Amino acid sequence: MVSPKQKIKIEKIEGKEDDEVNFTEVLLLEKNKKLEIGKPIIKNAKVVGKILKQGKGKKIIVFKYKAKKREQTKKGHRQTFTEVEIKDILLSSQ
Repeated sequence: MVSPKQKIKIEKIEGKEDDEVNFTEVLLLEKNKKLEIGKPIIKNAKVVGKILKQGKGKKIIVFKYKAKKREQTKKGHRQTFTEVEIKDILLSSQ
């Protein structure tokens, strides 16, 4: 759940810094203390955000070991992410 002016890290999406991003698949919306649940998504709702930066997370180590086989594997992984600031949550009525 997000709110305006909140900064979130999500899985990497295409775009450059300061680009505007629209998320149209809204599952849950709270407006004026009224909760609306999508089935499966809420029509005519979107979340507008701005890309702050693209980056990589901390490195994690993946180590696999098989006893009695002399087999071991060590790998590192850094997940890419996009940091987005939520600008507005819009619900247009028909």
